[in-house]
Amino acid sequence: MQEYTTASTIRRVGLVGGTFDPVHYGHLVIAEEVRVGLQLSEVVFIPTGQPPHKPGQIITAAQHRAKMLQLAIASNPYFTCSPIEVEQPGPSYTVETLRQLRAQWGTQVAFYFVIGWDSLEEFHTWHRPTEILALLTHLVAVKRPGYVEDVEQSETLEARVPGIRQRLLVVPAPQLAISSTDLRQRVAQGRPIKYQTPEAVEQYIIQHRLYHATNAF
Repeated sequence: MQEYTTASTIRRVGLVGGTFDPVHYGHLVIAEEVRVGLQLSEVVFIPTGQPPHKPGQIITAAQHRAKMLQLAIASNPYFTCSPIEVEQPGPSYTVETLRQLRAQWGTQVAFYFVIGWDSLEEFHTWHRPTEILALLTHLVAVKRPGYVEDVEQSETLEARVPGIRQRLLVVPAPQLAISSTDLRQRVAQGRPIKYQTPEAVEQYIIQHRLYHATNAF
């Protein structure tokens, strides 16, 4: 694979995928920390259309999730949102998304794909994980609290997905105890979500009466 990071013309782009149902400050803090820490040109959020790992689970309509994400990142000039997955039918597979982005942006863009620690441990179960790695400059895993380098764990990751150690970057980031699941439950129960998600997102949820149904979570 071509080493994208050696050329001075390379644009270093962070990619953050997820359902963002809804987006919250935990997502935003991690994205900004990674952007600054790795000196990325920008961070692109990619809301999932139909996540293949959540079959049968009711997910808020893509247009609502994308709009809330746009509202949340509006004040950060380094953050953008891509509709590449929400605009296509069927399950959203990361490997296909990366292929499309590579075709659109060419080889002068270095991909830094950001995932949480739980996702790293499950990465071998993703659709075509070795092909995902081949499309990336680095897979960026956000360090969990109390993390210390574990040689045995590293060897396990490598055995499951050959080549992952060469691509993997582990970066520290503030860990906020906020989850989208909890926010949905709070709204359904009439509890506050203020200060856990941007005010514009909170107002959008209120305006569109999202997460009030009992099956919202």
